[in-house]
Amino acid sequence: MPYNKISDLPEKVQHVLPKHAQEIYKEAFNHAYDQYQNRVDHEAVSHQVAWTAVKTKYEKSKEGKWIKKKQSK
Repeated sequence: MPYNKISDLPEKVQHVLPKHAQEIYKEAFNHAYDQYQNRVDHEAVSHQVAWTAVKTKYEKSKEGKWIKKKQSK
């Protein structure tokens, strides 16, 4: 099921990701959900795509918190 707003995201996503990362997750999930709707496992694949999208901009700190990646030159 696509998410209309970030407050609809699973709690495990809401509690660990900063707001901007949640927005990335939501958009990536919804796009993947539409793209892979003919697959039996489309919801699981959509979650994987969403986490991959988040990881392009965010990483876990040593303390285990998700932080924005520093841009390299």
